[in-house]
Amino acid sequence: MSETAPEPSPSVAPTEAEALLSVLDRNRRTFAWKTSGLDADGLQATTAASAMTIGGLVKHMALVEADWLAVKLAGLDYGAPWDAVDFDADPDWEWRTGALDAPEDIHALWRDAVERSRTVVDDVITERGLDGPASFTWPDGRTPSVRAMLLDMVEEYARHTGHADILREAIDGRVGESAPPDFTV
Repeated sequence: MSETAPEPSPSVAPTEAEALLSVLDRNRRTFAWKTSGLDADGLQATTAASAMTIGGLVKHMALVEADWLAVKLAGLDYGAPWDAVDFDADPDWEWRTGALDAPEDIHALWRDAVERSRTVVDDVITERGLDGPASFTWPDGRTPSVRAMLLDMVEEYARHTGHADILREAIDGRVGESAPPDFTV
């Protein structure tokens, strides 16, 4: 069991965009720490009445990176492996297959999705700014801003890092609010 102190909030960042991206990356790093270092059995473990697994969480977050930031924010295609999946036939595909994928494959998929998102978000912020529009419109006609999309990503990571917290503690007792300083993604 390793107990870590929470990371301090980012110091005063030069811009709002840098502050938002710093918080998002801190959440990504904590998520990575909570989900790292497990073998296939650890990635498949469940707890309580939920079928949720850490492997499923990791693959789901890779999909969220593609869906929310590449597709809905920037207007790009999903890319592999998402564009080959029939989600109508298998709506829980990422959750189901994430529990079955090899640990190194599932984490590589997530890391690649995060790297793509970083590039995409930097380009969108440069082009549109935080107040600029996303590339999709809600059914009620509203179009979220770039800022709103980034805040939603922070919320998505916070929610799923909490899920990973519960699962990880049940698997091997790892607890803590943030990754240790020597943890690398």
